Amino acid sequence: MSRPGSGGTVPADPPRVDPALKAALEAELDAAVALRHALHRDPRLSGDEADSRDLVLAALADVTTAPELVADTGAMVRLGAPARDGRPAVAVRAELDALPVVERTGLPYSATGPAAHVCGHDVHVAALVAVVRAMARVGPEHRGPAPLLAVFQPREEKAPSGASDVATDPRFAAHEVGAMLGVHVQPELPRGTVSVRGGPVNASADEIEIEVHGRGGHGGYPHRTRDPVLALAQIVAGVHHIVSRRVDPMVAGVITLGQMEAGSAPNVVPETATARGTVRALDADRDELLAALREVVEGTARAYGCTATLTVVPNEPAVVNDEALARTVARALGSRRSTDAGADDGGAGIGGLVLDTTFRSCGADDFSHYGEVLPSLMLFVGTAAAGTTPGAGPGLHHPEFSPDDAMVGEVARALLAAAIAAGAALAPAADPVTAAAPNG
Repeated sequence: MSRPGSGGTVPADPPRVDPALKAALEAELDAAVALRHALHRDPRLSGDEADSRDLVLAALADVTTAPELVADTGAMVRLGAPARDGRPAVAVRAELDALPVVERTGLPYSATGPAAHVCGHDVHVAALVAVVRAMARVGPEHRGPAPLLAVFQPREEKAPSGASDVATDPRFAAHEVGAMLGVHVQPELPRGTVSVRGGPVNASADEIEIEVHGRGGHGGYPHRTRDPVLALAQIVAGVHHIVSRRVDPMVAGVITLGQMEAGSAPNVVPETATARGTVRALDADRDELLAALREVVEGTARAYGCTATLTVVPNEPAVVNDEALARTVARALGSRRSTDAGADDGGAGIGGLVLDTTFRSCGADDFSHYGEVLPSLMLFVGTAAAGTTPGAGPGLHHPEFSPDDAMVGEVARALLAAAIAAGAALAPAADPVTAAAPNG
């Protein structure tokens, strides 16, 4: 599928968030934190998010109507002019699912079972609920010209991708979305930072399995065998040289083998040995990485008298931020770059967050599927506490990772400012703010 074009025009002046809307958002944050605690305490794994979805819809029931179910266990909620009006909407995605990890945060609202929100999805969902409630409370004259579509998406962490299902669903297409926004908390960035940039920001991700076939036998007679364990060990060493010797050092790619299995006894050479891992390509060529991987796997196995098979399970494409949309949102968020947290410069009003335009990583996110059908933008909001080194503490997916409650507000403010900026870019030049219709 071809990548779509620009997400609107870049306004001459950074669009403002209406003061009434700012105040409404702040008034919603206590309830949003309480929702975050409820989601965190009782997490649901990918594909089993119906309870979390229903909790979210209950939190929105008094301010929205007619939610639409999507991707089996997800939901969409629209504010503003109806889809048939023809106005392009701004969509904002938040992920519902948790990870199969036993939490070790020690928080009073910690999960106690085999699942945990250790990737910040509970923060993202609570922040988006706060944004929707605030926009619904103030009415159309205060929330900008573009309708808002909140997408509470299942299955970000596990295939089949929830984002792919939403992006290709005719019900989503019927909303005529002109720009898609997402956000992710990021411990690799300092607290108080929001990162916005165009181009690739998260890598593609493919799962791989290498199976080496040899000739088994007695560990005391290795010359009578063809040892697949030795061959696999050499393959592992060779694979980790691919990026350093086959990829342009000015671009980013990663190959990691995280699992190895072989044998059933210490004195037996097994018939097979297996390794599993991931291949990531940010701006490295994905196909070239996989082709080089296959060469190393098959050639090395052959050199040790074995054969090998490489199985590739495609997962996510790279997250590529729309350049025009990134410039629009960066200008709005950057309008407070050098002001104090309490200052009101008439700009986006995002609570003193400092703009970063450099961050990207070889993490992966199924948000990439939205970018294949419409202009999209992923923002990152830093969580590393002052006085600490970003990335040095527990990171995403770690059993001890959990942003503090204040991050709900920081993420919500960034999302609100980004949504208003994206909506202004999509609106016709002569379209007044009051063009947005009441919630329906």
